[in-house]
Amino acid sequence: MGKIIAIANQKGGVGKTTTAVNLAASLAATKRKVLLIDLDPQGNATMASGVDKYQVHATCYELLVEEQSVEDVVVKETSGLYHLISANADVTAAEIKLMEVYAREQRLKMALAPVKDFYDFIIIDCPPSLNMLTVNAMTASDSVLVPMQCEYYALEGLTALMDTITKLTSVVNDKLHIEGILRTMYDPRNRLANDVSEQLKRHFGDKVYRSVIPRNVRLAEAPSFGTPAMYYDKSSTGAKAYLALAGEVLRKNDYAKKSPQANANVAS
Repeated sequence: MGKIIAIANQKGGVGKTTTAVNLAASLAATKRKVLLIDLDPQGNATMASGVDKYQVHATCYELLVEEQSVEDVVVKETSGLYHLISANADVTAAEIKLMEVYAREQRLKMALAPVKDFYDFIIIDCPPSLNMLTVNAMTASDSVLVPMQCEYYALEGLTALMDTITKLTSVVNDKLHIEGILRTMYDPRNRLANDVSEQLKRHFGDKVYRSVIPRNVRLAEAPSFGTPAMYYDKSSTGAKAYLALAGEVLRKNDYAKKSPQANANVAS
């Protein structure tokens, strides 16, 4: 059975889309079947996958509102290694339309049910806010991966996200849990970053990934070329960091399958 992971943080600018795209590419490079869902109307994950968001035949809007099947809306990113359900400004209208329909928070979950077993991983890039699109993502997901910068305000945002996950767990998805917390744009020369990193490890323990994503020019450049970092410059520290993260995700999920208690809900 496939694993659905939402990449979410209510704070913007933390490397959420970068993580979604590069984790999807890195998992696909290990011969796993991967579907990346761009649920953000900005469509950045779509463009970073080499797909023109202005030219796509269908997006998450058609999937959620018009109830087209995944097979009808999926495309391949330029390397052909992972599948993509795209997004553009049309997806903004989906949030409004969803407010009028029955079981609106379940639309994405129902749409993915027929294909969940086909993919090893389904990665969802969430908008940087708590709206109906994000609620759909978390209702459909098994877990949430949280990218965050090691700075003071990021800790406040993390607290708010944890509260949100706890509420959603009690209302719409009692299996939702924290997949892991990923330190992004990390600069070890920054004292505050090191202090916040230590606080995270003390409070969340092994939920904090050992893999750390550094500040890296190649990671920043790759989206403008419409490709994940590992295809833009596989020798860059950013590309290597996301490959390491993929390995860590795979090891954790292999362990969870062998030990059911390892995947216990820790959202509270």
